Amino acid sequence: MRQTHVLTFILFFCISIGFSQNTITGIVKDQSAQPLIGVNIVEKGTTNGTTTDFDGNYEITVADGATLVFSYIGFNTTEVNSSGKTTIDITLSAGVQLDEVMLVGSRSPKRTSTDTAVPVDVIDVAEVVTQSGKIEVNELLQYAAPSFNANKQSGSDGADHIDPATLRGLGPDQTLVLINGKRRHQSSLINVFGTRGRGNTGTDLNAIPASSIKRIEILRDGAAAQYGSDAIAGVINIVLKDNVDKVSGFVSYGAYSTNAQGDFPAGTANTDGNRLDTEKDGNAIGDDQSFDGGSIKAGVNFGTAIGKEGGFVNVTTEYVSKNKTLRPGFDFRRGFGEAAIDGFNVMVNAAIPLTENSEFYAFGGRNYRDTDAYAFTRNGGNRVIPSIYPNGFTPRITSNIIDNSVSAGFRTTLANDWKLDVSNTYGRNNFHYYIKGTLNASLEDASPTDFDAGGHTLTQNTVNLDFSKYYDDVLEGMNLAFGAEYRTENFVIFAGEEGSWGTYDVNGLLITDPANQTQPTEPGTGDARPGGSQGFPGYSPSNVVDRSRSNFSLYADGEFDLSETFLLSTAARFENFSDFGSTLNGKLAARFKASENINIRGSVSTGFRAPSLAQKYYNLRFTNFVGGAALESLLSPNNSPVTASFGIDQLKEEKALNAGLGFTATFGAFNATIDGYYIHVQDRIVLTGNFDTPQIDGVEAAQFFVNGVDTETTGLDIVLSWKKNFDDDSRLSATITGNLNHMEITDVNNGSLDAETFFGERDKAFLLASAPESKLTFNVNYSKNKFDAGLGLTRFSSVDLLDYQMLEPTSDYASFADKINQATDHYSPKLITDLVLGYQLCEGLKLNVGVNNLFNEYPSQQDDWVEGGGYWDSLQMGFGGAYYYARIGFTF
Repeated sequence: MRQTHVLTFILFFCISIGFSQNTITGIVKDQSAQPLIGVNIVEKGTTNGTTTDFDGNYEITVADGATLVFSYIGFNTTEVNSSGKTTIDITLSAGVQLDEVMLVGSRSPKRTSTDTAVPVDVIDVAEVVTQSGKIEVNELLQYAAPSFNANKQSGSDGADHIDPATLRGLGPDQTLVLINGKRRHQSSLINVFGTRGRGNTGTDLNAIPASSIKRIEILRDGAAAQYGSDAIAGVINIVLKDNVDKVSGFVSYGAYSTNAQGDFPAGTANTDGNRLDTEKDGNAIGDDQSFDGGSIKAGVNFGTAIGKEGGFVNVTTEYVSKNKTLRPGFDFRRGFGEAAIDGFNVMVNAAIPLTENSEFYAFGGRNYRDTDAYAFTRNGGNRVIPSIYPNGFTPRITSNIIDNSVSAGFRTTLANDWKLDVSNTYGRNNFHYYIKGTLNASLEDASPTDFDAGGHTLTQNTVNLDFSKYYDDVLEGMNLAFGAEYRTENFVIFAGEEGSWGTYDVNGLLITDPANQTQPTEPGTGDARPGGSQGFPGYSPSNVVDRSRSNFSLYADGEFDLSETFLLSTAARFENFSDFGSTLNGKLAARFKASENINIRGSVSTGFRAPSLAQKYYNLRFTNFVGGAALESLLSPNNSPVTASFGIDQLKEEKALNAGLGFTATFGAFNATIDGYYIHVQDRIVLTGNFDTPQIDGVEAAQFFVNGVDTETTGLDIVLSWKKNFDDDSRLSATITGNLNHMEITDVNNGSLDAETFFGERDKAFLLASAPESKLTFNVNYSKNKFDAGLGLTRFSSVDLLDYQMLEPTSDYASFADKINQATDHYSPKLITDLVLGYQLCEGLKLNVGVNNLFNEYPSQQDDWVEGGGYWDSLQMGFGGAYYYARIGFTF
C-alpha cells in the first residue's frame, strides 16, 4: 500500500511540473565568444530564473511564449521571446551595472577565473554534490580541489569533532575563509592531539551547509596583502545561493562496509565477526554488524523575491545524523573510528534594493552539532576502577558545537561612479565538552561516569569599508580599490563541573594543593589515582581565560590592463594588532596573453599570520598517553612564568614569501591550468614535545606553543578539463586534477633547548605528513537523456610517520638511526575508486546511487605503536572503507 502511494505521488509530481511548460537550453557568451559564468536568466514578469554554469550553459523551464531576460554584471541586459524555440544562444555586449562579479583574488568586475593573474578554482557545488556521496564541505573539496586536504581522526580529542583542513600542505590556520567575500570567523578549537593540524586553529567549513552554496572559489596563492592575516596558503571564498522562486532539496542515506581488509591477527578487536557488544553506564563500543557509520542527510533550499527590482531572500536548512564507525584496534576493547554527528544547519542570504544604485544585504546562519567520539582506551592499571569497568573501558568525548554568524552591509554607486561597500560581520563558535562512559579515578566507586568538562568560545567582529572603481577609458582598463578594516576577537575558556577536573583524597574531599595532601591509592600498589574525567579532563577554574584583542588595517590594490595582452596587479596592506604590533605586506602579479588561447601568469608577495588567541592563552592539565603509558602533562600558556622559565619567547606573527608561475590554455572544449608555487614560512607556530618538569608538583611534563620552525614548500597544481555535447543529447566530460608538493623544514628554532624534545623527528614527520607528496584525480561523467554516470579515481601518495617508539630510550636500539627505522610507519600509495549512477525519474526528481571507495581500500596495515590506537594513523584517504549511498533530489 505504501509503495502505491509513493508511485502515485511521483506520477502526480512529474505531471504537475511539466504541465503547459517549455524547456529552453542554450549558451551565453561575451563579444569575444568566451562563455559567461553566472549570467542571470529570468522569465519576465515572474521570479522564475536560473544562471549559466561554468561553460556558459543554462537550462530553464518556462511557460509557453515566455520572454527571457538575460542580465550579467558589466553587460547590457537582453530580452528574447521563447515562442517556438527550444534553444536560445545569446551574446551579451559590454555595459555597466551596480554589482560586481564575485571572484576572489581580483576586485575588478572584468575578471574571470581564466584571465586572472593568479590561480582560482571555481567549483560548482551543486554539480559536485549530485556526483558524490560526500555529506560535508571538507569531503567535497577533498576530491574536487587539487591541493586541498582534510582528514578524519580518531582518539584526537576535539580534532575528532572538527576536521583540520589544509591548502597546499600548510597549516589549517594558514588559509583564510570568506563567505560572500567577508571574513569568516575561526573555530575556538586548537588541535593539541592527533596527526594533523597539531598546534593550529582553523575554520570549520563543515559548519556551512553545502545546500546553501552556489559555488566555491579557491584562490591558490598568497593573499595576505589583499585580505589580511591567515591568507598565506590562499583563500577559500564561499558564495551563497541567491536564486528565487525555486525550491530544491534532497534526502540521502549511506553506510560503511565493516569488512576491513588486511591480514589481521586472530582475535583482533572490532574486525568483522569479532565486534564487541558491551555496554556499561553508557560506554557502548558496538555490536556485530555488516555496515556501520550510517548517515542520513536532508536539506531544503528555497528563495523568494523581495519587490520587483531584484531583491531576494534565500534560505537553506540541513539536517545530518551520522553514526560512529568502529575499525580494527589492537587492544581488547579499543574504540577507534570516526565520530558520530547529529546536527542542524540554517543559512540565509538576502539583498534588498533601496534605490536604483544601492542595496542593503545580509547573510548568516546557525550550525548546531552534537558529536560523539572515542577517546583513548583504558585497559587496566591505576586508571581503572574494576567494580565499574572490570575489563577496562573507552571513554567517549562528546560535544555540543554551536556556530553563529551574521553579516550585514550597504553598497552603492556614488555620483562619481565609485562603488562603496560598508559592512559588519559577527561570528561566534562555542565548543562545549561532555565526557561520557568515563570516571574520576580518585573518587573510586563513588565516581560518576559522565561529566560536564567545560569548553571554549571564540567571538569575532569585523567592520569593513571598501571603495572601488573601474575605469574603461584609462589604459585598456584600470580598477582601483582601497579600504579599511577593524576587527575584534575574544577567546574564552570556561570551567567544567568540579568532578571533571578535581582530584579527591581518600575521604572524598577535593585536594586543592596536591603537594600537601595524600592522594587516594590503588590497594596493593601504592600508586596515586589521578583526578579528573578520564579521556579528557575538564577545564578547572585555574584554566579559565577571557582574552581579547583588536586589529586595524588599511589596504589598497590596483589592476592595470597596460595593453590588450598585459595585465599588472598590485596590492599593499598595513595591519596593526593590539597584542604584538604592526606588519606591512605587498603583492605584485601579472598576466600576459601569449595568444587568444594561452595566458601566462605569475605573482610574488609577502604575507603573515597573526598568532591566534588560542595559541597564546590556551592551557590545560591532562593525562597524555605516550607509548601506552600515562603521563600527567601541562600545556602551559604562552604568557605563563612556566613557559618563560624554559626561555620561550612571546609569540609573534608568522612571516611568508610566496611566488607563483603558471599558464592557462583554452582550446575549444579543452581547458588547462598549470601553476607552480614556492612558499617560505618563517617562525611557524608549532606545539613542542614534552619537557620534564620536576619543579612543578603533580606534573611530569610540560609543552608549549612556540614560533618553532621555518619551512619551504614547492609544488605544482594541475587542472585539465574537457567537455563535449553531442547531437544525440548526450554529454561527456573528463577532468584531471593534481597536486605535486614538497615541504622541507629548513630550521628548528630551539635555542638552548634540546632539539629532539623541542621539535623532534616525530613532530617533524607529523608536520610533513600534512603536505603529502601528491594527490591525483581523474573524473569522467557521461549523461544521455535521463541517465548519467560518473567515475572518479583518486591516487593518494605515500606518507611516512614516526610512531611512539621514537619516545623509547635510544639505548634500546642499535643507534638513533635504527630507532627511526624501527619507528617509521610507511603508508603506501592508494588508489580510491568512486562510482555514481543517476536517473531523472521525471522533471524535478532525480535518483542517484553510488559507492565511494568501491574496492574497499584501507591504509596499509601498521603496528601497535600508532597515534590513535587503531591500525592506522589519520591519512588523507581516510580509514572508513567502502561507503554505499543513495540520494534523491527534487526541484520545483
